[in-house]
Amino acid sequence: MALSDVFLAPLGLAALLAAVPIVVLYLIRPDPERLELPTFRFLASEQRQQATSPLLERLSRSVLLLVQLVVVLLLAVGLASPYVPVSERATVEETVLVVDTSASMTTADGSGTRFDRAIAAAREEVTGTTSVVTTAGGGQVVLQRGPPSEVESTLDGLTATDGPGDLRSAVSQATALAGENARIVVLSDFAGDAWADTVTTARGRGLSVDLRQFDGGGSANVGIVERRFSGSEVTVSVKNYGDEPVTRTVSLGEGSAQVDLGAGDVATVTLPVPAGRSRVRLSPGDDFPVDDSVAVAAPEDPTVDVLVLTNDRNRYLTTALSVVDQVDLTVDSPPTTVDDGYDVIIYSNVDPGSLLAGNVEAGRDVVADGGGVAIQAQPEMPQKYGDLLLLAPEDVRAGSTIGQTRQTTLTRGIDFQPPDEYVGGSLKDGQALVELADGTPLIATADRNGGRLMYYGYIEDRSSFKYNYQYPVFWKRTVFSLADRAPLSALNYGTGERAQFDGDSVDGPDGAVAGPTVTLQRAGFYTSGERTVSAALLDERESDVAVETLDAREGVDGNLTREERRTVPRPLTEYAAVGALAAALAEIGYLGRRGDL
Repeated sequence: MALSDVFLAPLGLAALLAAVPIVVLYLIRPDPERLELPTFRFLASEQRQQATSPLLERLSRSVLLLVQLVVVLLLAVGLASPYVPVSERATVEETVLVVDTSASMTTADGSGTRFDRAIAAAREEVTGTTSVVTTAGGGQVVLQRGPPSEVESTLDGLTATDGPGDLRSAVSQATALAGENARIVVLSDFAGDAWADTVTTARGRGLSVDLRQFDGGGSANVGIVERRFSGSEVTVSVKNYGDEPVTRTVSLGEGSAQVDLGAGDVATVTLPVPAGRSRVRLSPGDDFPVDDSVAVAAPEDPTVDVLVLTNDRNRYLTTALSVVDQVDLTVDSPPTTVDDGYDVIIYSNVDPGSLLAGNVEAGRDVVADGGGVAIQAQPEMPQKYGDLLLLAPEDVRAGSTIGQTRQTTLTRGIDFQPPDEYVGGSLKDGQALVELADGTPLIATADRNGGRLMYYGYIEDRSSFKYNYQYPVFWKRTVFSLADRAPLSALNYGTGERAQFDGDSVDGPDGAVAGPTVTLQRAGFYTSGERTVSAALLDERESDVAVETLDAREGVDGNLTREERRTVPRPLTEYAAVGALAAALAEIGYLGRRGDL
């Protein structure tokens, strides 16, 4: 056995050479002089035994020498740093817990959920200094180097989300957080394999990384994995992750459909969306309930009542609006009486002499009621529009180009073409979404007293935009925006996405959450004021909860053992130092007893 198998610094044994001068001094020390004392001659003298070697006899009689040699031996051993090999887990003082809080961890396995078992296992891994990282938000540090009591409180407060997690980023975050001799414990079901390279990287840094897998249940999951909106209908995709054929019923409101799915099959169902809050339900359910129900948010009044006031019937505009299912279109020509109840009024190619003051006042009433007004450019702009017109008109111009387009929900993805002729002028209020090269606004919007205004700068018969296939798309967006009716796709999110609200407090599935920007971690409905949105798990990979055990996998993640079994030296230097101190104290006590002190 080599010295390195026992000592971390074998060179320290060189201190044993200090024993040589000590022994030499004892050997060359002169014998004490004997004096005859007459007063003690009556004492019987004992016969002295003769040793084979007087030199060795002298050494053997010296207890003090033995004690000093022991002190030198123990000091030399301490300098050589003796150690015993122990499990690395027994010596670690800092631990970083990576807890998977993704939706798949809510899978039931007969004795609770995967997440429940992961939290119970995490409590057993707590050391003197412990950090906690979750998979939410790309690796969220919820506790950094806390004591055991604080770790217990943190683990008590953790809950699994209804959204996909990012285990890869969480492990990377833990690696960056861990100290030099820290241990990382990852508690997850290890769905997918994107996390494997980060574990390899952490171990390459010399960190110990233990993988604790929780994979029970979910072997026959069937779930909703996609949701698409078209007009007032929703199409959902249902996937069978099991190995056996199944039959499921998909229902929403009053509508329902039955689907037969073979192993690995995907089927789609299209159903009408009811007003307000509703849920697409998959029955019967299974071990993973999160993808068995999808929340759907829709306006309480999905129909937008639109009035187009025009004196030339503007067939391009009216045709574009008439094909939108949620639009109830009315076309009228001034002079006329405008009834109440419209959400949007559009003034297009109006004869200035025929426009009544009451027709304009009707627009102001709509804006005051939270609706919207759009005014289209024409060569002779009626002065009666007054404050409803966002443009200060000057003259009719020709030959300009598009100068700047602001990316908003109205303009995104639309190619606005330059008009042949347009009404030049400056903006009185609001902001220009599309601006011509000379600074004239082509599309402009403004908020006014709870309602909305828009200026549409294309003169219909002097531009080609009306022939563009995006023309109906623009006007559909416009009427929904002016009526403050977001399309269904804008009201329904996937879990893990972020939504913007007007208020600082948002009522979520688990109670109030801080706004105005909210990360939708739980599936369900979120409401602030009059705005309600939904969140649902729509992730095909996250719904694949029938994960394979790590030991059975092939590839990079299959080569990663669940728990590293590494040994590290546990130094015994302190024990040698204590022994040397005890021997030194014994030497002092012996000297005192002998009378030399």
